Amino acid sequence: MTEAFVLDYVRTPRGKASPKGGLHDWSALDLLVHLKKALVERNGLDVETIDDVTVGSASQVAEQGGNIARTAALLAGWGDSVPGGTINRFCASGVDAVGQTAARVRGGDLNLAVAGGVESVSRVPMFADQGPLWTDPKIIRAIGSVHMGIAADLNATLEGFTREQLDTYGVETQLKAARAQAEGVFARSLVPVPPKGDSPGLDHDELVRPGTTLESLGQLPPAFAELGESGQDAIALGAYSGVSTIEHLHTVGTSPAMADASALLLIGTAASAERAGIAPRARIIGSASTAVNPVVMLTAGQSAVEQVIARAGLTPDDIDVFEFAEAFAALCLRFRRDLGAGPDRMNPHGGTMAMGHAFGATGAILVGSCVEELERRGGRYGVAAVSGAAGLGVAVLVERVTA
Repeated sequence: MTEAFVLDYVRTPRGKASPKGGLHDWSALDLLVHLKKALVERNGLDVETIDDVTVGSASQVAEQGGNIARTAALLAGWGDSVPGGTINRFCASGVDAVGQTAARVRGGDLNLAVAGGVESVSRVPMFADQGPLWTDPKIIRAIGSVHMGIAADLNATLEGFTREQLDTYGVETQLKAARAQAEGVFARSLVPVPPKGDSPGLDHDELVRPGTTLESLGQLPPAFAELGESGQDAIALGAYSGVSTIEHLHTVGTSPAMADASALLLIGTAASAERAGIAPRARIIGSASTAVNPVVMLTAGQSAVEQVIARAGLTPDDIDVFEFAEAFAALCLRFRRDLGAGPDRMNPHGGTMAMGHAFGATGAILVGSCVEELERRGGRYGVAAVSGAAGLGVAVLVERVTA
């Protein structure tokens, strides 16, 4: 079977998902076009050699609708012959786009392709598609479709994690991200976004809070207690009999911060890399898509990691870098405990709590970050994974290419 390789990776900074955020005046389509142009320019690509573009996005409505992968390819000047498709596996959309593209390369359907994700949460908010999973009371009750924050607090309750443990993790990821940002760790892949409209432009992840302390996080109120009292706890407990009450422990400091961003990876065969004059950076060994109880929901990313590692005949001890979407602190503590993934191997430069969660873009960012960190430390294997709504999870396993 043909091997699939990561040839390059680019991303935008992550901007605050707010009208005052640094990327608010850039639509998701704008961000994709900007990155597609950058990917071509920095690699001297002949766009006619690109076989397909697959982009993940979680809210495919309004200006993020209409298959923006194809629209962006046309606007980026890639000509009429480059196809494009947009997929939705909620927050795991970007990592799934990478996994699906790599599988098609291995299967011989593609030689050179682009995969990634995009989300402008400040312009197309969470739940903007008004899908029945969020809005139909009968469906919500039938499957226990609760808010992700309620699921996070349910998981914390089930695992017996304390508020202090969650806050300690929240401080750790912020300090990691602040240090990495100060040291220029992300410089190779980061493509600055110039000014537009009222936005002054952005050249860094603007959500990082270097001054975070255990004391400052300890002063924050629970973020989802009122939501639970409004009926969400009753829905969760009605659909899941594991506990009688839910302890609300997560705050905004131990929850993923909403962000605007985009990321793209160039993926291809060894032959296509040679023709393009690009040295392969990592081999994509495989991916796994899993599902768990939709009320517990957020454990699916971990189950996908366990599955993709086992399929490759590896163990967690073989993995040098885990890039795991920080879908709330409780799930990160669970992941670390179960897989023996200490702070040096899991999210070594911080995660989505500190740098922002741009839904469809997050998974692509994690795969790219995983490759870069393997290169920095001379590691061999890395895994990137995301948990999504309704109990979905996707993981991608990569192996660094050595000379």
